[in-house]
Amino acid sequence: MSGRLAGKVAVVTGGASGIGEGIVRRFSTEGARVLLADLDEANGTAIAAECGAEFVTLDVTSAESWQALETKTKADFGRLDIMVNNAGIVSNLDITAVTLEVWQRLINVNLTGVMLGCQTAISLMRGHPAGETGSIINMASSTSYLAIPDVAYTTSKAGIVGLTKSVAVHCANEGFNIRCNSIHPGATLTAILKTAIEQMPEVEEACKRMSPLNRMGTVEEVAAMAVFLASDEASFCTGGQYAVEGGTVSQHPRM
Repeated sequence: MSGRLAGKVAVVTGGASGIGEGIVRRFSTEGARVLLADLDEANGTAIAAECGAEFVTLDVTSAESWQALETKTKADFGRLDIMVNNAGIVSNLDITAVTLEVWQRLINVNLTGVMLGCQTAISLMRGHPAGETGSIINMASSTSYLAIPDVAYTTSKAGIVGLTKSVAVHCANEGFNIRCNSIHPGATLTAILKTAIEQMPEVEEACKRMSPLNRMGTVEEVAAMAVFLASDEASFCTGGQYAVEGGTVSQHPRM
C-alpha cells in the first residue's frame, strides 16, 4: 500500500471516537498498520474492522495494560514507528468544585497515561536500525495556553507541553532518533460536540467566536497534522507544539 505512512506501524490511544478515530482512519488511508487502543471495545472493534486496523483494549492509567500492549505490538508487528497518545477525559469542574478523586482520575488519564505511553514508545522504538525514526505525538489542547474553568483538564494539558519537551530532549541526547511533539486542537467538531450543539444551539456560535477564522476545526484537520508529524516529512521537528485551533491563542479574548 502506498501513502505517506506506508510500512509504518502506529498505536493510537483513544481511537474509538472523536479525534482519535479520525487519526486511525487517516493513518490507515496513508498506508500505516494501526493498532487502535481504547477501553470502548464495541466502537473500537467496529472502527478497526472498517479501516483494516487492529483493536486492543487499553487502560492508559495502568502500567500492566501498557506492558500488555507492548508485548502484543512486538508479537503482531515486530516494531513500532508511531505512538499517538490521544486518550483523554474532561471534568467540567472548577477549582472550588473539583474533588481530589476527580482530580486524580483526570490527571491519571490525561497526563500519567501520556507519560506511560511515551515510556512504552521509547522501549519499542529505541532499537530501530540506523536511519529509521520513531515519532511520538501527544494530544494537548489550546487550553495548554488559554485556561478554562475545568482546572484539572487545563492543568493536564499544560503539563503535556513540559512532558513532550522533556521526552524530546532526552531522546535526542541519548541518540534514540525518536521525535516527540504535541498537537493543540481548539474547538473541534467531534460527534460529542455535534450532540452538544443539537441540545444547546448557542454552543455553536460560542465555539466559532473562539477563533478569528469564525469557525470550528474538523477532526480531519487535526488528523492531517498528525500525519505530518508521524511522517518522514517532519524529520527535523521535535519538542514542538503544533496548533490546529484557527488562531485561538493569537487573539486577545476581549477583542
